[in-house]
Amino acid sequence: MVPEHILEVEDLHTHFFTKEGVLKALNGVTLRLRRGGVLGLLGESGAGKSLTALSILRIVPYPGKIVQGKVLFEGRDLLDLEETQMRAIRGREISLVFQDPVAGLNPMLDVGSQVGEVLQEHLAISRRDAREEAKVVLTRVGLPNPTQLVDMYPFQLSGGMAQRVMIGMALALNPKLIIADEPTAALDVTIQAQILEFLKRLRRERGMSILLISHDLGVMASMAEEVAVIYAGTVIELADTRTLYRYPAHPYSWGLMQSLPQADLPRRRLHTIAGIPPSLMELPDQCPFLPRCHKAVSLCRTESRPPLQEVSPGQWVACYNPMVRVD
Repeated sequence: MVPEHILEVEDLHTHFFTKEGVLKALNGVTLRLRRGGVLGLLGESGAGKSLTALSILRIVPYPGKIVQGKVLFEGRDLLDLEETQMRAIRGREISLVFQDPVAGLNPMLDVGSQVGEVLQEHLAISRRDAREEAKVVLTRVGLPNPTQLVDMYPFQLSGGMAQRVMIGMALALNPKLIIADEPTAALDVTIQAQILEFLKRLRRERGMSILLISHDLGVMASMAEEVAVIYAGTVIELADTRTLYRYPAHPYSWGLMQSLPQADLPRRRLHTIAGIPPSLMELPDQCPFLPRCHKAVSLCRTESRPPLQEVSPGQWVACYNPMVRVD
């Protein structure tokens, strides 16, 4: 039986063991991505979004270490696999589109060599054949003049072209899951819209699943079907996009939505969330949002961190005093 969810992350903890102490970067990330769906991972900088992606693929940089949890991909726990098995999965079954396309490309190698290297890693083909196949890959992602492009270097590409090359590399082997880490962060609005529409088309045509990582509420609203909100390394709310944007249950999620400008309410005063996120080296046993929360009650201060609980069909929140839904 094929699992409904292609990816399930359960209680994932990733810590960095430094001379100054233990930095608890991920502290119980839990999320589910439906097969063929788009799940957004939303949060501010430093919340743990990119590290979640690196942890899923088991490429956490030193001195980081996954200390607890499960990462189920099509029912298999990736954390139990040998490294040789993981190398076979990276790129072929799960691909990652990095946040900065220019930094993600090797400045010393031309485009054809970099796309070809991905193909040669998993397919028994020669360098020449890989270079020819690279032209097909670049054409597939809508880049013109692939014969000329394979001989170009990253510094010769625009931001939009570099991002399409990165997406082409990620799609070269037709993976089942794409993890897109801030794929439009460094692009202007016009190119951003083109990249998002391109990802939507690829998903429709190929039926792939996408884990979209972003701090941009507009990007998330246009792409994701479901959204997981992450704060201080913990998923604090998980819901379908429409429900989250209309009826956020966690006070942090509510604050994010209140900070979003609305064209039909131009004079509405935008909300700001007071305070700053907690130090990941000195996390409290209670809810990490407690010092900034305007709805905190006695239970929040006396009990340990609240678990994710379903407050409405398909909407899960980690909060002892969630926002009241008003229709």
